[in-house]
This record gives sequence, structure tokens and C-alpha cells, in this order.
Amino acid sequence: MGAMMFFQVGIMVPATAGAVSLWSEDSRNIFSDRRASQVGDIVTVVISETATMTSTKNSSNSKSGKQNLDAGLGIFDFLAAASASQNDNFTASGSATNSNTARGTITVTVTDVAPNGNLIIEGTQSIWNNKNEHKITLQGIIRPDDITYNNTIPSNKVAEATVKFDGKGPLNSKQRQGIITQIFNFLF
Repeated sequence: MGAMMFFQVGIMVPATAGAVSLWSEDSRNIFSDRRASQVGDIVTVVISETATMTSTKNSSNSKSGKQNLDAGLGIFDFLAAASASQNDNFTASGSATNSNTARGTITVTVTDVAPNGNLIIEGTQSIWNNKNEHKITLQGIIRPDDITYNNTIPSNKVAEATVKFDGKGPLNSKQRQGIITQIFNFLF
């Protein structure tokens, strides 16, 4: 009889493996839009503002009056006839022109998303140069549709915008009036 040989073929089945993504659930796809859209996102505001104000005021006032006094009668006959007149003229005019230009960029953070989808932004940028600080602060509301493909937005598209340029340091303090001058300006 022949010997029967039994061969056992072993197939190795690996343990069940779960699918693991290279991207976490909250990360964005590399093909997705990278414009700011949620709290914590950043967007760059290109500040290009020009404000010009011209004011002209004119004022004039004129007044005149005349008084006549007849000669006295009776015991007042020593009074002679008299007359008096007065004229008062006032004219004033003035004008003022004020022009301001601000240019720069500031990268701000989305601090809130309004129910209608608009983004509330806020940010501060400080630049120090020779112990002088130059600070730009910006707050406002933007529409996501106004953000460009490179995640920037022009400052004229920021609603309720507050742009503040400030500075401190030795140079800035020298450009302010002294305390005595400020007191005299206040009093007079």
C-alpha cells in the first residue's frame, strides 16, 4: 500500500488591521481651500487707507442802530437835540484740510464666527526699532467671500474696522508736547 502523505498547507491570516488615515479627522485636505473660515484661523489684512477732510466755515454778522433825542422842553430846554448811531460788523472765515495715509499689512486671528458666517478678526503687530515700539492694532468683521485665494483681504473690505497706530519709546516721547505746554494749552 502506498503511504499517503498528507500535506497541510498553512495560510497565515494576519490579525484584523484597522484602516489608519494619514490625515486626522479635523485636518484639512491638501486640496481644500486654505482661506480663513473658523476660530483660530489667520488672515492677512492689507492696509491701504487714505482719509482726506476739508472744512470751510464762513460767518458774518452785522448790526446797526440809531437813536434820536429831541431838544428839551420846559425846564429841560437847555438840552439840545442830539442823535447817536452805531454800527457793528463782524466777519470771520476759516478753513482746514487734513489728509492721512496708512499703508501696511497685519496678520490677524479669527476670534469668532457670527451666525451669518462673517468672521470677527483681531490682531496686534509690534515692531521694535532702537528702543521705539511701533504698534498696529486692527479689529473688525470680514466676509469669507472677500478673502482672496492667498488668504488676504484689503482693509476697505473690513466692516466696523478699528485701525490704531501707536508708538512709545524715546523718539515718540520727544515728539509730544511738554507738560507745561500741555497745561497752558488746557488753560488757554
